[in-house]
Amino acid sequence: MSDLNNGKIVELRDVKRSFVQGDVVIEVLRGVNLDIQPNEIVALVGPSGSGKSTLLQAVGLLEGGFEGSIKLNGEETAQLPASGHTRIRRDLLGFVYQFHHLLPDFSALENVVMPQLIAGVSQKAAEVRAESLLRSLGLGERLDHKPSQLSGGEQQRVAVARALANAPKLVLADEPTGNLDEATADLVLAEFIGLVRQEGSAALIATHNERMAAKMDRVVRLQEGVLT
Repeated sequence: MSDLNNGKIVELRDVKRSFVQGDVVIEVLRGVNLDIQPNEIVALVGPSGSGKSTLLQAVGLLEGGFEGSIKLNGEETAQLPASGHTRIRRDLLGFVYQFHHLLPDFSALENVVMPQLIAGVSQKAAEVRAESLLRSLGLGERLDHKPSQLSGGEQQRVAVARALANAPKLVLADEPTGNLDEATADLVLAEFIGLVRQEGSAALIATHNERMAAKMDRVVRLQEGVLT
């Protein structure tokens, strides 16, 4: 059962992750502690290879092998079966990656409708929700376009809308504009942050963009396997 009294969306305590390469043990996370409150947008910054993606995988329950406590919306995840992790990802989380990973044979609208149908939303309600999100990102004239007909920035906007389609309590984004030119990246990230605020979600966003990181509620830095 979730302990909803602590009010935290994310609560990490002494989270560790190491990898073995030959005879060498590489400690990527060496005891990470992090709390994220509802509606809080947190920037995760750090040099390439510092473990930002690994930390996001921990919070997103995307792989095993982690030590420590990972609580999401008050629920301890360490001892949950795979089905429990799937439930939390479906009901609580939204994901945006550096590469959009859109379904190439489906339109922008259909890409945002799809996760809602999987969650049990009706076709009509899913289409209304998808259109609203896409229009809020300036894609009202691109609803029927397939990914190959969209620019890189437009594709990533569709990915943002898809991540927010099921109104997640927490959005996790791994360098969501890292594949875009600087001007487009600034614009898309600003729109992303604005939509997350509008939707009332919390977010943990890994980014190299210091200007945009400074516009978020808080900046945490991953250095030598710990947050500062």
